[in-house]
Amino acid sequence: MHKTVGDLLVISNTQLNHDNYLLELQSVEKLDSLKPGQFVNVLVNEAPNTFLRRPFSIHDVDYLHNSFSILVKTVGEGTKKLVKATVGSKLDVIYPLGNGFSAAHNGEVILLVGGGVGIAPMMQMARESKAKGAEVHILLGARSKTDHILLDEYSNHGILYITTDDGTLGTKGFVVDHEIMNGQKQFDRIYCCGPEPMMKAVAKKATQNNTQCEVSLENMMACGFGVCLCCVTPTSQGHKCVCTDGPVFDINDLKWEI
Repeated sequence: MHKTVGDLLVISNTQLNHDNYLLELQSVEKLDSLKPGQFVNVLVNEAPNTFLRRPFSIHDVDYLHNSFSILVKTVGEGTKKLVKATVGSKLDVIYPLGNGFSAAHNGEVILLVGGGVGIAPMMQMARESKAKGAEVHILLGARSKTDHILLDEYSNHGILYITTDDGTLGTKGFVVDHEIMNGQKQFDRIYCCGPEPMMKAVAKKATQNNTQCEVSLENMMACGFGVCLCCVTPTSQGHKCVCTDGPVFDINDLKWEI
């Protein structure tokens, strides 16, 4: 789908827990190809100290209602203003941006790993991969039980595993501490999004197991078009803009020390 700048209608705004909200945005233009892992840039109006658009992964797409959803965690002035958007209001959005995950194939066994707000793109990826005939496993990590969201929805699209740093839900520890990451099952591909230390740890496990792995980087992406150069990351092919060449990269292309 070509890049579009437009006012999207807020058709739902659901508070999921203490600081996470799910906003569903409807377009008047036909949504025909939004890929898992792509993102959008949202303009935050009436926030005096917020000058740059805010990037959000596409959480899921509803082609029947011509809408997609984004997961918003309240962190600063911009996101706190954004989650107050009322149903019926409009948001200025650039979409879709970046390159998404490689598609899973029929019969493949895949693992989706998400930490924190990095769980966002895994919903669409899980749903579409399952529909294509892949065996989908989903591993989600958070600090505590109250930080986990949408678990029932994720479990509809794959076999779900949970970790918490404090052990209040699922396996205690980080995602790489879960037994599913330690040789219990062989995967054809691993897809990952979350804090960089987590992704590097997952990438290390994938490398040790000779498993193809893609990660979605969370660099600051102000423009979304590769102009501002504030999201550049070093790769084996030179420096690349995360917003245009990513945000999804094969771990073999990144200059990570893992």
